[in-house]
Amino acid sequence: MQLNRRLSVPHSEIVMSAIRAQGAGGQNVNKVASAIHLRFDIQASSLPDDVKERLLALNDHRITQDGVVIIKAQSERTQEANRTAALARLKSLLQQGLVIPKARRATRPSKAAKRRRLEGKKQRGKLKSLRGKPET
Repeated sequence: MQLNRRLSVPHSEIVMSAIRAQGAGGQNVNKVASAIHLRFDIQASSLPDDVKERLLALNDHRITQDGVVIIKAQSERTQEANRTAALARLKSLLQQGLVIPKARRATRPSKAAKRRRLEGKKQRGKLKSLRGKPET
């Protein structure tokens, strides 16, 4: 599976098994294993170490504490369509790990920004003070 021009994941690292789908489906649901259960071990994969770290740091419910991605695709009627959907979901998850987060540089608000903020607070305070009961 090609992630970008330079990086790809061999299909041997992706374990897929066909299982029976849940939910309504009539008489066919108990006979046909059309859902796909996909497992991908991040630690044992051939991905670069920095990509592995970013993937493991993601707060995604599909990644277990052991670093295994588990995706269950059962929305389609055929096994092949579910297999394609599961691989597409895995690809989008792995591409999140390829994005290098931009380093944040600490900045300070300008004097003009501070002045505008304080003037806004004063105006708001005046408006709120006018809401009170009139003095008799």
